[in-house]
Amino acid sequence: MKTKVLFNSLIIFALGFLCSCNGETNGSDYNIMSFGAVDSEDIDNADAIQDAIDACSENGGGSVIFPAGKTFMSGPLHLRSNVDLHFEPGSRLLANPDESIYHESAFGENEGEGMMWLSGKDLENVSITGTGTIDGNGVAFMGAELDDSYELKPVTTFDPRPHVLTLINCKKINISDITITGSAYWTVHLVGCYDAAISDISLLNNLKIRNGDGIDLDHSKKIRITGCFIESGDDCICLKNRREYEEYGPCRDIVVTNCIMTSRSCAIKIGSENMDSIDHVLFDNCIIRNSNRGIGIQNRDEGTVSDVTFANMSVECLLHSDVWWGKAEPIYVTSYRRAPGNHKDAGWRFPKGAREGSCGVVSRINFINVSCLSENGCFIGGETPEKVTDLTFRNVDIRLKKITTWPGGVYDKRPCDGEGFVNAPVYGFYIDGASDLTFTDCRIYSSDMDASQFGGDYKITNAFGIKK
Repeated sequence: MKTKVLFNSLIIFALGFLCSCNGETNGSDYNIMSFGAVDSEDIDNADAIQDAIDACSENGGGSVIFPAGKTFMSGPLHLRSNVDLHFEPGSRLLANPDESIYHESAFGENEGEGMMWLSGKDLENVSITGTGTIDGNGVAFMGAELDDSYELKPVTTFDPRPHVLTLINCKKINISDITITGSAYWTVHLVGCYDAAISDISLLNNLKIRNGDGIDLDHSKKIRITGCFIESGDDCICLKNRREYEEYGPCRDIVVTNCIMTSRSCAIKIGSENMDSIDHVLFDNCIIRNSNRGIGIQNRDEGTVSDVTFANMSVECLLHSDVWWGKAEPIYVTSYRRAPGNHKDAGWRFPKGAREGSCGVVSRINFINVSCLSENGCFIGGETPEKVTDLTFRNVDIRLKKITTWPGGVYDKRPCDGEGFVNAPVYGFYIDGASDLTFTDCRIYSSDMDASQFGGDYKITNAFGIKK
């Protein structure tokens, strides 16, 4: 009897070993090393990882495991429904630095603004979890390092730089706890997605890499972002409606809470690409530090922005070079049509066949309990007063202080048709083209600003219905 039990145990062990060698794993967990992935920064593991993802999805779903303490270099991967990419502590997925393997455009027929690395389309129940790291290997795709940035390699209508994660028309998304770093272009791009939660992630990009957006919500709905720490050269969190994906409709019903952000451009931006509508948005309990611009609504297309609230915010802005968008405006609300098209992206910036466009209305925007420390004041402006209307500022403090050696006295209207910069002294609020603005219990502190640089609390031109 004992011999028979021992024999049966050996058979079970052998079958388990063979299953493991064939890529099967216990239960609903699929360890990528069981599919042939190896701990290496020099060997591309894309085939092995993709096999694990596909097997997991085909067998009803589960977790694809990246084992603790190991690094796996990989080229492009396609996510699947009902799959959780789970990163154990100290694990790392590293983007292959070979530009030639990236050929799936992040924007469909528009190949001039980057390719996809991790991507998925028409999926449900997609998760990325754990305390490991996804590393976009961004510096490998850059040119020479400059004082304020990296050079971008010359491109024409094809840009090989990979976006880290692109999800298109996906539902029920969960991205939590993970660290994402080193993106060469946009980092997390949700296009036409519905019911997504991004929580407690650390998104830490190189602050010298241009176009390195943090989280871009594009034509997406019912999205929650909470408890995240984001550093990025370009916008940390951006809401938009790109023309390439117009079939997915408005961007709306977005909540962002308890996040900490730093950007060389605009920490929170709505626009500039917006050919539809962006509405019903709440940013609450967030901190912005060391950014070139704090809170920005930058409408440059025919789409509209409405019913947006920014509440309980701490904003700190510093001046940076003209490589980056912004001139240390802690709050920025504008609607100007973009410049006529004469560059490689012109065909995708305007309605089909057009070389110029129009700008839609920005309305019903609220700023409540916002405390700002900045080298510059707030800028509010539109092509006409009716383009920027019905804004409320309640309990907004603006503390003006010269911090860097960059020259001030300028506001940034780019990208726009006409002069991109407004040269003027620093005002608490510079308003040029707006209507029906209400200021309640707002305070401007200028004692730390040189008197020769300070123009006054308010500069108001081409505006009506201002209450303060």
